[in-house]
Amino acid sequence: MNNLPIEVRILRLPHAADLPLPAYETGGAAGMDVRAALDAPILIAPGAVARIPTGWSVEVPADFEIQLRPRSGLGVKHGVTLPNAPATIDSDYRGEIVVGLINHGTEPFLVERGMRIAQMVLGRVPRI
Repeated sequence: MNNLPIEVRILRLPHAADLPLPAYETGGAAGMDVRAALDAPILIAPGAVARIPTGWSVEVPADFEIQLRPRSGLGVKHGVTLPNAPATIDSDYRGEIVVGLINHGTEPFLVERGMRIAQMVLGRVPRI
């Protein structure tokens, strides 16, 4: 098996200039943490869905996808997850990555700038 790194080009958009790019938080992490690039906090009411910008776009290589997945801590502690988990970012998509969050909890949930809201995993997609 080829263990060479896969290159995924990331374009940081102006509204995320001060935020870190997606990154592995630990050496054993499977996914890279994705942060909210909000101008102002967003309060997600119980049962509501919000679209949270990340401030970057990607160039995924052909035959790969990026999956956006929930952060377990948000789900377990607050009932906040992705409504379409896992969300797929196709290799031909070039727009800003926007994360949908849904609040299944009983209390409103506040999303603030720089908050870790999801994780992303690069995966190979065999063609059939």
